Amino acid sequence: MTKTSYFRLFEPAAWLCLVLVAAQASILVGCASRQPLRQMTPPDVEVTQVETRDVPIVKEWVGTLDGRVNAEIRGQVTGYLMRQVYREGAFVRKGELLFEIDPRPFQAALDQAKGNLAQAQASLVQARGNLAQNDARLGKAELDVKRYAPLVKTRAISQEEMDNASQALLEAKAAVETANAAIEASKAAVTAAKATVEDAELRLGFTRITSPVDGIAGLAKVQVGDLVMPTGALTMVSTVDPVKAYFTVSEQEYLAAQHQQSSGTNIWSRGLELILADGSIYPRKGTFFMEDRQVDVGTGALRMAALFSNPGNVLRPGQYCRVRAITGMKTNAPVVPERAVSELQGSWQVAVVGEGNRVAMRNVRMGDHLGKLWVVEEGVQPGERVVVEGLLKVRTGVVVNPKPAASGAGAT
Repeated sequence: MTKTSYFRLFEPAAWLCLVLVAAQASILVGCASRQPLRQMTPPDVEVTQVETRDVPIVKEWVGTLDGRVNAEIRGQVTGYLMRQVYREGAFVRKGELLFEIDPRPFQAALDQAKGNLAQAQASLVQARGNLAQNDARLGKAELDVKRYAPLVKTRAISQEEMDNASQALLEAKAAVETANAAIEASKAAVTAAKATVEDAELRLGFTRITSPVDGIAGLAKVQVGDLVMPTGALTMVSTVDPVKAYFTVSEQEYLAAQHQQSSGTNIWSRGLELILADGSIYPRKGTFFMEDRQVDVGTGALRMAALFSNPGNVLRPGQYCRVRAITGMKTNAPVVPERAVSELQGSWQVAVVGEGNRVAMRNVRMGDHLGKLWVVEEGVQPGERVVVEGLLKVRTGVVVNPKPAASGAGAT
């Protein structure tokens, strides 16, 4: 192969290499020419200074709602359920009829008891009549003995007549005692009969099952036609205004509250807030109600309860909630606007503008919210500038053109 044919064989490949090298060189030159332009035009951002505020120290506890009174409704007599009068889930008044058991067997028992009472009263009347007759006999016998005593001495009458009069007196006395005993027995029978009547009336009254309290009536656990017995519950009526919120505090929190109370500060007297399951705050403040007798040895927690006014019965037993209380005040706490904080992989960051308007992205530990402000527990110092608008334009090391944020950016 000649030298000329050798170069002709590789000529296309050589030209291709030259073209690629030229293209790469132009790209590098373009990048180098654009980089200074970026550095010469810092992005505009809005910044605000980290302020300090006196903020309340707030704690929350998980809780559940329950009725102030939960009355379990049970039948007190055995019988067949004839009617369900109330509407399930509705508000019922104290004394309002809920269920009615078939009253006919109890009415019959009452009628029989009244009949027995009438018989006992009649027997008492008869016994008193017998006593009156025997009292009359006794009086006559006593007069005969008194009248015969001087006559037998003068032999005006025989001794036999005197003995007969004395015997009649003894019999009359015995008859009076028997009549008195019969009266006492009749009185006892009347008393027993009256008690039977009262019991029958009471049992008849138990066939009408009423609500013992004002409250919300739950679902019926029996149906019409069921045999109702005193051992089974029929429904539940709960008093829900005020409603009771149960929550548990740790033993350490309980002791801290006791220490504050001994120093003249009662955290439970400041008013409690109720946070509902949807995150909304109940508009009415609660009051501390009670603390349990003992700390749970398994969890080391103490159960407490608060009362919340509940007009309209909006809150119901069994609802999930959180109870919030102010346990103290933190002075000069650093705060930043909410929109100055961004989340990255589970951690919180703020963009701090330092010397030379250079940005530093800092990880921060956040505390409680205070309106539209957020308390920073760790990561920034009062007076430092943080970016509140334009966070997507910045990263660590970028120089920015900071401008004061619009008025009210940090308002609560």
